[in-house]
Amino acid sequence: MTAEHEHQHEHHEHEHEHHQHQDHPTMSGHDMPHDHQHHEQHHDDASMMQHMHDASHNMSHDHAAMAHHHMHMTDDPGMAHMDMTDMARRFWWSLALMVPIIIITPLMGMTFPFTLQFPGDTWVTAILATILYIVGTKPFFVGAKAELKAKRPAMMSLVSLSLLVTFWYSIYALVVNTFWPTAHVMDFFWEFATLTVIMLLGHRIEMAATMEAGDATAKLRALLPNTAHVQHGDHIMDMPVSALKPDMVVQVLAGEAFPADGVILSGESQVDESLMTGESRLIDKKPGVSVVGGTINGNGTLLVKVTHVGAQSFIGKLQATLAASQSAKSRVETIADQVASYLFWIALLIAGLSLMIWTPLHGLGFAINIAVTVLVIACPHALGLAVPLVIQRTKAIAATQGILIKNHKALSSANHLTYVLMDKTGTLTTGQFKVTQVVTDHFDQQEALAIMAALDAQSTHPLAQGIVSYAKQQQAPVLSATNVENMAGYGIAGMVNDHHYLLVSERYLKDHHIHYTPLVAEGTISYLLQHDHVVAAVAQGDEIKATAPTFINYLKAQHLVPILVTGDNTQVAQAVADQLGITEIHAQVSPQEKIELVKDYQKQGHVMMIGDGINDAPALAQADLSVAIGAGTQVAQAAADTVLIANQLPTIIDFLKLAKRADRKQIENLWWGAGYNIIALPLAAGALATFGIMLNPMIGAILMSLSTVIVALNAMTLKA
Repeated sequence: MTAEHEHQHEHHEHEHEHHQHQDHPTMSGHDMPHDHQHHEQHHDDASMMQHMHDASHNMSHDHAAMAHHHMHMTDDPGMAHMDMTDMARRFWWSLALMVPIIIITPLMGMTFPFTLQFPGDTWVTAILATILYIVGTKPFFVGAKAELKAKRPAMMSLVSLSLLVTFWYSIYALVVNTFWPTAHVMDFFWEFATLTVIMLLGHRIEMAATMEAGDATAKLRALLPNTAHVQHGDHIMDMPVSALKPDMVVQVLAGEAFPADGVILSGESQVDESLMTGESRLIDKKPGVSVVGGTINGNGTLLVKVTHVGAQSFIGKLQATLAASQSAKSRVETIADQVASYLFWIALLIAGLSLMIWTPLHGLGFAINIAVTVLVIACPHALGLAVPLVIQRTKAIAATQGILIKNHKALSSANHLTYVLMDKTGTLTTGQFKVTQVVTDHFDQQEALAIMAALDAQSTHPLAQGIVSYAKQQQAPVLSATNVENMAGYGIAGMVNDHHYLLVSERYLKDHHIHYTPLVAEGTISYLLQHDHVVAAVAQGDEIKATAPTFINYLKAQHLVPILVTGDNTQVAQAVADQLGITEIHAQVSPQEKIELVKDYQKQGHVMMIGDGINDAPALAQADLSVAIGAGTQVAQAAADTVLIANQLPTIIDFLKLAKRADRKQIENLWWGAGYNIIALPLAAGALATFGIMLNPMIGAILMSLSTVIVALNAMTLKA
C-alpha cells in the first residue's frame, strides 16, 4: 500500500492531530467518528467511502455485474464485448439442438448403437443444424472478423473456419446425396453440432473466470462527487460535476472531495492528497495553491477556481494511463492463441496443397473431399477446452486458498517472474498502530497512560485505539474524561480528575509557542499537556507483519528480487526495508512514477506488482502479474489480475506455486489438444498415401473424441 491506503488505509500518516505521521495504518473502510483532530483529519476513510459507490469491498458485486454487463474479454480481439448472459443462452439452446443431431447422425460416416436412422433423417438433421447455425455460431464469426481485422487470426478464426466448412459442406452433401444418390458424399453435421457446443462451453467457462476489465476506470471516476457547489454571483448552486467548466468557482466543504482540479481563491485547510502523491500526511493549503479533483478536503471551507476537468484533470489522466495499461496487457497473446493461429494457417496450407496435388491425380471431386476432410480434422474440439478447463480448475482451487483470479492470462507470467514490486503499509506492515515508546517529564508513566486512554476512550480511530489497548496491556488505571472536545487540526482536550489535559500533535506546540523537548522516534508522535506544560509523549508506529520475513525470504530463494515501492517518505521506507532485508526501495513515488518503474523493470524481466491503493492501480494493470490486497481500495482490486481476499502474504506464495502448476497443465493440455491435429492433418491430406495409408474417418473420429476426454481428465488432475 502506499497511501494508496490513501483513503482507506493510511490514516496514520495524517497527523494524529496529535500526531505527526510518518506511516500509514490500514483501515477497513468504516466511517469513523473523528474524535480527535487526528481522527478528524483522517477523512480519507469516511470521505472516500462517501464518494465511492461501492465502498464495501463486496466481491459478490463483481460477480453479479458479470452476468449483466458486457464482458471485456482480453484473450483475443474476437472475444471483446461478449455478453455473458447471451453466451449462456446460446449455449443451452445449442445443447438442446445438438442432442437430437448426434442421435440421428453418423460421426464421420460411423454409426453408434444409439444412432437412430429413419427415412428423411438427414433432412431433419439439416433443419436442426440450420437452426443451430443461426443460434450458436454468431459469437465465433463476430470474433473471427475482429481477429482478421486485427490481423491476428487465432482461436475464433480457427473455430469459424471449421464451422463454415462442416456446415456448408454438409448442406452440399445433403443436396448431392438427395439428387445424385449414386455419388455419395459424407456429411459432417455431427462434427458441426459438437464443435459448436463444445466451443460455446469453453468460452462460457473462460468468460465466467474473467472479471470486467472496465471496472477500474469506473471506480476511479467514482472518486469524484456527483455534484459540485458552484458560485453564481452571491449564491451557491449545486450542479453535476460533469457540467463543470474551467474558470468556474466551486465551494468545497470540510470532508468533501474536490470535484475538479483548481486553485484556491479563499480559505485555508489541510488536504489529503494520498490519491495523487501516495502520502497520507495532510497538506496545508491556502489561497493561490493548487488542489486536485478526487482528493479530500480537511477541516476548512474553500473557494476553488476550476482549472482542469475531464480528460485534462488528474483523475482523467490517471484513467487514461490505467486504460492504456489494461489495453496493452489485453493484447498479449496466450500460448493457446498462438497454437490456434498456427493451426489456422497450417490447416489452410495443407488443404490448399491437397487441392493442388490431388486434383490432377484423381479429379476435383476427390481433391475437394480430401481438402474438406483436412479442414474438418482441424476442428479444435480438444483445443477449445484445453485452456478453459484448466482456468476453471485453477480459479476454484485459488478461491479455496483466498485468491480471486480475475485475469487468467497473467498466470503464465508466474513462471517467468524476475522482480516483485510491493507496497508497504497493509502489505508488508500490519497497518495498525502500536505504541513503541512512552516518556514522561516528572510525571507518573502509568497515570499518563491512563489520562491519554481516557481522552481517547470514545474514539474508534486506530491511533486512539492503539493508546487505549496499550494502556490496558500495561494495566494502567482506568480513568474517565469529561468535557471532551476536538481541536480541529491539533488533537483532543478534556477534563480528567479535575485537571485539563490536551493530547496533541507537535504542530500545536509550535503554533502556540510551547516549550518542549522533541521525542526522537519513528512514526506518529503525540504529546500530553497539562496546563500548557508537556508532561508526557507517546510514539506509535506500524509493525512489520509476522509473515513478511517469510514471504521476502521465499522470493529471494526463488531468485526473485523484492522491491519496495511506496508513497511514504524515504526514512520510513528504509526502516521497513532494513528490517526485511530489501535492498531496493523507491519512496515518495506518484501513480505515474509507479507505472514508469514497472515499465523500467519490465525491460529487464517479468514484473509482479502487489498493492492496494488507488495510486497503485495503473502499476497493477501494467505489471505482468498483479495482486491487490483484499483490504485495499476497489480501484486497485479492479485493476489487478488477482485479489488476495485474506490479507495473508503466505497465500501469495501458495498462489505462485499454483500458477506455475496451472501453466504446466495448460501446456500439457495444449499438446494433447493440438497433438491430434498435428498427427491427423497430414494423414488426412494423404501424406502417406504412397504407402497405402490414409486416415480412416472412423479412426479420426475416435482420436478426436479421445483427445477431448484426455484434456478434460488432465485438467481435473490439477491439485492445490
